[in-house]
Amino acid sequence: QVHLVEIGGGEVQDGGSLRLACVASGSTSSIDAFGWYRQGPGNQRELVATIRIDGSTDYAGSLKDRFTISRDDAKNRVYLQMNSLKPEDTGVYYCNARTKKDSWFRTYDYWGQGTQVTVSS
Repeated sequence: QVHLVEIGGGEVQDGGSLRLACVASGSTSSIDAFGWYRQGPGNQRELVATIRIDGSTDYAGSLKDRFTISRDDAKNRVYLQMNSLKPEDTGVYYCNARTKKDSWFRTYDYWGQGTQVTVSS
């Protein structure tokens, strides 16, 4: 089992910055990749960024220009630095952890409870 807690949401003005943190506990050695997802009002949950155990990262669309995912293995934390925030970035941001494949080639996803990010114009 992996337990995830997101920290750092809040309200900022258009053009502002926020840094989210995800604190992982439990069987963290089983994790293959962390991800940040978000769900805006009336929208489906969408991928923002992922970071794998080898440090490689992926971003959704043009978010790479403004968002940066990173991790601190010593603290079991994953961060999402968000710059030049826009009102359309408003939503609940979720931390995700995906495990390595088990002997049956299955992976498991764990989710945090989410943290609200509101960008006001």
